[in-house]
Amino acid sequence: MPALSPVKSVPVLRNRPVSQTRSRVARALSLVALSAVLAACGKPAAPAGPAGAGMPAPEVGVITVAPGDVGLVTELPGRLEASRVAQVRARAAGILQERLFREGSDVKAGQPLFRIDAAPYAAALMSAQAGLARSQANLVQASALAERYAPLVKENAISLQEYAGAVAAQKQAEADVAAGRAAVQTASINLGYARVTAPISGRIGRALVTEGALVGQGEATQLAVIQQIHPMYVNFTQSAAEVYQLRKAMDSGQLKSAGAQAAAVQLVMEDGSVFEQPGRLLFSDLTVDSATGQVTLRAEVPNPDGRLLPGLYVRVRLEQATAGNAITLPQQAVTRSAQGDTVSVVDAEGKISKRSITLSGQQNGRWVVLGGLKAGEQVMVDGFQKLQMMPPGTPVKAVPWQAPGSAAPAPAASAPAPAAAK
Repeated sequence: MPALSPVKSVPVLRNRPVSQTRSRVARALSLVALSAVLAACGKPAAPAGPAGAGMPAPEVGVITVAPGDVGLVTELPGRLEASRVAQVRARAAGILQERLFREGSDVKAGQPLFRIDAAPYAAALMSAQAGLARSQANLVQASALAERYAPLVKENAISLQEYAGAVAAQKQAEADVAAGRAAVQTASINLGYARVTAPISGRIGRALVTEGALVGQGEATQLAVIQQIHPMYVNFTQSAAEVYQLRKAMDSGQLKSAGAQAAAVQLVMEDGSVFEQPGRLLFSDLTVDSATGQVTLRAEVPNPDGRLLPGLYVRVRLEQATAGNAITLPQQAVTRSAQGDTVSVVDAEGKISKRSITLSGQQNGRWVVLGGLKAGEQVMVDGFQKLQMMPPGTPVKAVPWQAPGSAAPAPAASAPAPAAAK
């Protein structure tokens, strides 16, 4: 083969077959190509430019700080109580003959409730009336005798002793008439007690006795209970330490009173709903309970439809003070730790910085901030998870935060947000 003649002239390959030489050359070229591929795979890719170049800045939700007056609301456990409670008792002894009301209904003051056997009291009244009539007859006779003796004693026709006796008899007859009238009135009152009436208006409970029972024998037997449930009282307690701190803050000017008797009172029912009728605080006890360290408070709440019942446990939202130039923030915007409370503030260049703040409780599920922020600053509320995947110092893009379930941007930081679980 003429094409292979140059190979035969190479001294190195003189004594080797041509096929073996080709195989070794192919293996060498394969090794070189494989080394080039491995080197290309293991070589790090060149940076595309500065950190974050070519990638959009992560978006974070922020709200703009807008200070204003914020009412400080305290939520305390309480118990409802009827504003007036009256026990209906039998003041006349006798057999209960009839019940004149429907159990559980509303009754008016003076409405008949029970009827007791009145026959003995009617007889006593008639006897008293008869005694009064007899006394009045004696008075007429004694008065006539005294009038007859008056001119005679002037003429010395009768003795002074006789005239004095006639005048005394007249006075005694007048006293007997007065006593007879009192006896008649007493008998009339006792007869009236045989018809038991409601002492107050309200809702009456079940009857405590039945027809045929002997009542009022030796004691005033309790027949029923009437409770006035419009309005209702709610009794609740507050820690004496909280009251002291609140008054101290008011005295220093940090807080101001919400008004005379701390006007705003709302009831939160067991299912979390808020009772639609607002109440008002009546008084705060001046004495601290030595056993619990609590101060007792009472509020009055309208109950026109009778939905509230005595003995029901509720939670009372009480506005006792107002923080001036304060800010409210969603709870997720504040980081609480042993070192203090902080928030993340986003500046105009998108840089995030930590800021220490001063809190003063909660308002409608939002933290009330008294210090550490200025008007117009942007506080980060959402997007913390995105920053965990980014290098420190990565700029962000601030967008208005939207509350969950809301299609519009959230209001300024001083406006209340939907209540969160406390």
